[in-house]
Amino acid sequence: MSNTLELIYAEAQSSTFSEHFKDDVVKKLHSFIRDRLLKNETTLSLAAQYHFEKPGKMVRAKMALHAASILKVNDAAALHWAAAIEILHNASLIHDDICDNDLLRRDRPSIWSKYGPNVALTLGDWLVALAFELAAEAGQRAQTPMLVKILAQHMATTTAGEASEFSLDKALEWDRYIEIASDKTAPLLTAPLEGVAAMALHVDASSSIGTYFRSLGAAYQIANDIMNFRALDGAINQGSDLARRAPNAVVVLYRQSLPPEQLTAFDDWYSSGSNTEFTSWRKKIFSSEAMALSAHQMQKGLSKTAHLAKEMPMALSEAVLPVQLLLRQVCMKAISPLNT
Repeated sequence: MSNTLELIYAEAQSSTFSEHFKDDVVKKLHSFIRDRLLKNETTLSLAAQYHFEKPGKMVRAKMALHAASILKVNDAAALHWAAAIEILHNASLIHDDICDNDLLRRDRPSIWSKYGPNVALTLGDWLVALAFELAAEAGQRAQTPMLVKILAQHMATTTAGEASEFSLDKALEWDRYIEIASDKTAPLLTAPLEGVAAMALHVDASSSIGTYFRSLGAAYQIANDIMNFRALDGAINQGSDLARRAPNAVVVLYRQSLPPEQLTAFDDWYSSGSNTEFTSWRKKIFSSEAMALSAHQMQKGLSKTAHLAKEMPMALSEAVLPVQLLLRQVCMKAISPLNT
């Protein structure tokens, strides 16, 4: 890692994450989700149980529960909403792993690599249905039917963001990259808080919530892109985003730094879809300042989110603080020394 990245990491580590969620709350949420999964011995059921044996950080669900506690939302409604968000997020992860050919998820074989792509596809679809069922139940308990619409709108934006990757025939400019990154990541970070705000009758806060999470989501996506080039994201090959021509902040910033002759050569190779020179271009990216530039952009995004949080109503600002600190910690993993 370059000296520049080491300095950024040291500075970022000055902000530590405080645990805002008690173990019993997390265990209750995890148990609730597993209880709603299929109970038979079909492959679909086994795959679902396997996936949720390791639930991950459950950032989105925790945020929903924390916000619901602050805004005095009905506990049962909040639990159903948090589970709906978390299950929809997991459905998107299962589908993402198929699209990206990622073999690992949470340090274990991903669903498609263990059970095959067909089972993974159908499990993701089944979880989407379960998420909307839980959202409807949350809406009934809180007398807030618009929860289903909120979930549908954010799922649509996320899906469109993912789909936009598959129609690219050339490397992106930075502004377009940020737009796609925000569309992919922000909606399912926005939905937990927007749903809780709706249940607490704070519907006018949806705009500020959306703006905040688009900024935070972009920073989070940049972190994932850096990790792709550092072989920290479970991908098959280091820098696999470059090989499959997926939008990646490191690639975009490397491209922007090239002089005209090298830019033309890179664009020609990128547009060709061939990977005969993949190793050569990857080495050039590693030896450039693109990783450090990406880390700086990530840091700028994190700083912007801190400012945007202050513009929210105080209760919502307090609600997003834990997830802001946690995602900041996740972002720091992208630039942490590999031997730590």
